[in-house]
Amino acid sequence: ASMAAGRQQRVVVMRHGDRLDHAEPMWPANKPRPWDPPLTDAGVLRAWTVGKRIRAQAAADGYALHRVLVSPFHRCLQTAAQAVAALCAVPDDAALVSIEYGLSEMMNVEAMGALVSQVAPSVEKWFPDQAELEAILPPGTIDHSTQPLFPEVPKWGESVRGARIRYASVIKALADKYPNENLLLVTHGEGVGSSVACFGATGMEVYEVEYCAYAVLEKQPGGVGGGDESVLKVVADRSGP
Repeated sequence: ASMAAGRQQRVVVMRHGDRLDHAEPMWPANKPRPWDPPLTDAGVLRAWTVGKRIRAQAAADGYALHRVLVSPFHRCLQTAAQAVAALCAVPDDAALVSIEYGLSEMMNVEAMGALVSQVAPSVEKWFPDQAELEAILPPGTIDHSTQPLFPEVPKWGESVRGARIRYASVIKALADKYPNENLLLVTHGEGVGSSVACFGATGMEVYEVEYCAYAVLEKQPGGVGGGDESVLKVVADRSGP
């Protein structure tokens, strides 16, 4: 499926749901991957609820989401699984889903905390194999024909500024890679914040991004001197319920 002729491309950038380690601070202790908590039950429900809201808002605005790109973190994969189920009322309507390592969490102490930063330098493999990650997503939705922009998670120790630049450039690159499709990107709070800061109105400030908050970007004709260059602009942003 692709967009009807003459429609502007939409890109919805969404944060994952409620993390288990925020509800249970002892969760990371003795875990093989302390940086990768699952969602709480409330987080799973919130992801489904917000997925339904995104679908309703899209339908009201006359568009559907064709493709979902998701950070490899467990909380994002679970959020994407719920959102995809909520987006696709009938099985034939299923969106294509793929993992995009460029949408990963900021790889630094600011995002991951002291515990993870102690073990990070010695981590050789941040995530299980792709097949294990994909098993969390709804069966039959995975698009194996496409390659991610980032083949692996960014290197540990990126600056906050560097991560924000990464998010903005990956969002734009994904919109350019799939120009005839509307996208849902499931990422982290800083990714949603970066989308608003970079593509929102000048002076729009982001203080905190709630669980499952999302921003809707629209590709609009732009460019100086009547060029055919198009630009992404924030047209809506919503906090989670």
